[in-house]
Amino acid sequence: MDEKRKLLLKSLPKIDEVILLLEKRDIYALASREIVKETSQKVVQKLRDEIVNSSPKENIESTIDATYVAQAVEKLIKDLHSCRLQRVVNATGVILHTNLGRAPLAASALQRIFEVGCGYSNLEFDLARGERGNRYDHVRELICTITCAEDACIVNNNAAAVMLVLNTLAEGKEAIVSRGELIEIGGEFRIPEVMQKSAAIMREVGTTNRTRLSDYEKAIGADTGLILKVHTSNYRIVGFTEEADILSLAALGKRKGIPVMDDLGSGCLLDLEKYGLQHEPTVREAVATGIDVVTFSGDKLLGGPQAGIIVGKEEILGLIKKNPLNRALRIDKFTLAALEATLIHYLNPSQAASSLRPLKSLTEPLADVKKRASLLAGKLRRAKLAALTVSLQESFSAAGGGSLPLEKIPTVVVGVKNKKMSAGRLEAALRKVEVPIIVRVDKDEILLDLRTVTEDEFTFILEGLQQCLSKEDPVPS
Repeated sequence: MDEKRKLLLKSLPKIDEVILLLEKRDIYALASREIVKETSQKVVQKLRDEIVNSSPKENIESTIDATYVAQAVEKLIKDLHSCRLQRVVNATGVILHTNLGRAPLAASALQRIFEVGCGYSNLEFDLARGERGNRYDHVRELICTITCAEDACIVNNNAAAVMLVLNTLAEGKEAIVSRGELIEIGGEFRIPEVMQKSAAIMREVGTTNRTRLSDYEKAIGADTGLILKVHTSNYRIVGFTEEADILSLAALGKRKGIPVMDDLGSGCLLDLEKYGLQHEPTVREAVATGIDVVTFSGDKLLGGPQAGIIVGKEEILGLIKKNPLNRALRIDKFTLAALEATLIHYLNPSQAASSLRPLKSLTEPLADVKKRASLLAGKLRRAKLAALTVSLQESFSAAGGGSLPLEKIPTVVVGVKNKKMSAGRLEAALRKVEVPIIVRVDKDEILLDLRTVTEDEFTFILEGLQQCLSKEDPVPS
C-alpha cells in the first residue's frame, strides 16, 4: 500500500468524534441515536473500503476528517426524510404509463382514501348486524351491477387474479391455452411462469398464429381443469391468423363440463368505439357469453387503483374466495376505497369518460388538446425564456399499459428547443427539478404531449424549465 493511502486510513476519524459534531448540529431531531451511530459507521467503513481498494492513480479525497464524515452522515439522514416516491408530470403522451403509475385517480377516489385512512372504518364489520363482515361486500354489488356478473372478488393485481383462479380451478390439472396467447407482460412476467407458480399444468394447443376451436376440444381429457383465454395485451398477430372466440369457448366448456376463464387484462368497461377508437372487449361482453370467470386490471382502462378484479359465476367465485391464497393476495382498505369511488362513475358511462382522467385522455377531442397546447405554448413564450424556442406540432399518443397497442391517438405536442443545451441534456435536467417533468425527445428538441398534461400542470412545466435554464452556464460568445 502506498504512503498516501496509509495516511488517509490514519486520518479516518473515530465514530465518537463524528457523533459529537453531529450532536452539535442537532442531529437527533432527524434520527435516533442508533440510526446516527449506524450511519456514521457505514460512512466510515465505506471510505475505508474505497481507500483500500483504490489504485494509486485514482483521485481520492486528500483529507478525511470528522467534519467531512459528519457532513456526509448528515446528508444521508436528511435524504431519508425526502420522499422518493413523488409526483411527476407525464408529458410523454403515453396515457397508461406503467413506469409513471398508470391511471391517475379521480378526485372522488382520493377523497375516499383520505376519509377512510384518517380514522377507523367498517372494512370487515357489518354495521347492520353488528358483527364481522366481508371486505368484498363493499364493492361486490357495484361490480356485479356494472358487469352483469353473478359474483366478484378483488386481489392486488391482475397477475395475482390469474394465478389465484388457476390455482383454484386447475391445481395439479391441465389448463388449456393457445400458443399464440402465451404472452409476456410488463416487468418480464410471463403467462407460462404464472401458470407454473399456480401449480396448474400448461397444455398448449394450436400454433402461434392459428388456434381453432377443434384444437381445444381435442385437448380436453380426464386431467383437464380449465380452458384459458388470454387477451394478447400489448401485441397483435396479423395476417394469416385464426383464433377461437370466447363465445365458442364458453359453449365448449359448458358442453364438456370444464370451466372457462377469460383474462381480459386491461379491464375495459366502456364501448370505446363510440369515441372513435378501436374495439376493445368489455367485461360486460365477456360475461354475456356465459363464461365462468373473467379477470382484469383496476388501474388500466378502468382508471382506478392497482387491483385484480375477478368476476363470474357465483359457484366458481365461492371456490376462489375460500382459497387460502386469496387472503395473501387481498387488497387493503385504501385500494378498496379508491376502487369503490372509481366504479361509481360507471353507473353513468358518459360521466366516466369525462371524469376519469385516463378515459378522458383517451377520448378527448383533438381540438381540445390543441387548444390546451396553444395555451401552454403561449405561456412559455410570454415567460420570455430567451434560450427557448417553442412550436406546436401534430403527433400521436399511445394508450400504454398493454392496452390498444395498434391505436395511434392523434395529439398536439409543444416542441421546445434550448440554444444552451442539447435536447438530451434538457430532458435529463427536467427529470431532476422539484416536480420532475417526463418528456419525449425528438432529434434536437423535447416534446410535451398535451394529451397527458392538464392545465393545472402548466406551472410545474414553466418552473421546471426556469430551474433548468438558471443552472445552465451561458453560451460563450
